[in-house]
Amino acid sequence: MEGEPIVCAFGGDDGEGPREGRRRDPVHGTMAERLATLLGREVGRAARAGSSHDWEISFAELTDGTRLFVKSLVRGAPASGVLVAEACGLDWLGRAFGSPAIEVMAWDDRLLVLPWVEQCEPTAGAAERLGRRLAGTHLTGADRFGADWPGYVGPLPLDNTPSYDWPRFYAEQRLRPYLRQALDQGGLTPGDGRTVEKVVDSVADLAGDPEPPSRIHGDLWSGNVLWGDRDAVLIDPAAHGGHREADLAMLALFGLPYLERVRDAYNEVAPLADGWRSRVALHQLHPLLVHVCLFGAAYRTTTLETARAALRGG
Repeated sequence: MEGEPIVCAFGGDDGEGPREGRRRDPVHGTMAERLATLLGREVGRAARAGSSHDWEISFAELTDGTRLFVKSLVRGAPASGVLVAEACGLDWLGRAFGSPAIEVMAWDDRLLVLPWVEQCEPTAGAAERLGRRLAGTHLTGADRFGADWPGYVGPLPLDNTPSYDWPRFYAEQRLRPYLRQALDQGGLTPGDGRTVEKVVDSVADLAGDPEPPSRIHGDLWSGNVLWGDRDAVLIDPAAHGGHREADLAMLALFGLPYLERVRDAYNEVAPLADGWRSRVALHQLHPLLVHVCLFGAAYRTTTLETARAALRGG
C-alpha cells in the first residue's frame, strides 16, 4: 500500500532479520528532490545520463561531494519489482564477509541508489582478491536454491521459488522458461528447441556430484564487474541460492581480464569439484537463452553450440 515500507522478505540463514527500504513520494518532484527524500541528505545536483532496458540512469552528487549512481523507473510506468529485486540481491550478497558486491545506499520500488565507482584498469592483484572474495561469498551459502523474493535477470522475471533439488531447479526455473520464450519469439527454431530440450531433460545426469546451495551473483558477466582503484566490485545481480560453478562459467562467457588469476585464487579458498570444466557449457546455457530472449537470433548459433557442448560434457 502507498506509504508503507517495502520489505525484502529474506533473512534467517545468517541470523539477521529483513531490512527495509523507505518509500516516500516515489513519483513527484525532481530527481534531486526524490533522492533527498529517500536518502535524508541534501543533494546538490542530479542529471539523467541515459537508459538501459526498462529503467533510466542518472548521476547525482550530494552537497558534501559524494557521487551517486541512480537507477529509476520511467515516470508513469508501473512499479515492476525489478529494482527491489536488485536491492534485495545486493543486500543479501553483502551480508557475506568480505563480499565484493556493491553496497546499496537507498532504494524503493522506483529508485535504486548506489555509490559511484571510479573505474580503473584491472590488475592481477585485484583479480586475485576478487577470486578469494567471491569464494567467501559462495561459501556463506543459502538455505535453499532460489530466494525469498521475486527475481529478475535484466528486465526478465526470474522464478526464485525455493527448492532443495538443484538439477530440477536449474532445468525448470532457469532453462525451460527461457527456452519457451525464445521459441515463442522466434529466436530459436523448433529444431533448435529440440536440441536445447535434450539438455533440459538431462541436467541431473550432467550436473556432477551434488553441492549445497551457494550464495551466488547469478548474472556475473564481465560487464557487471567494475574495477575500482584497488578492488573489483560487483553490480546488477540476479542473486539467489544457486550452483557456484554458474558464476565462474558466466565470467568466462564473454571474457574477463585476468580470469585465470580469479579462478586460481578462488580455488585456493574453495576448490572446485572434479570435472568442473566439463560443466561450463551447462551453466552458460541459461544466460545464453536469456540473451536470445532479449536480443533475438543473434545469439542462436552460440546457444546451440553451447547446448551441444553441454551434452558432450565439455
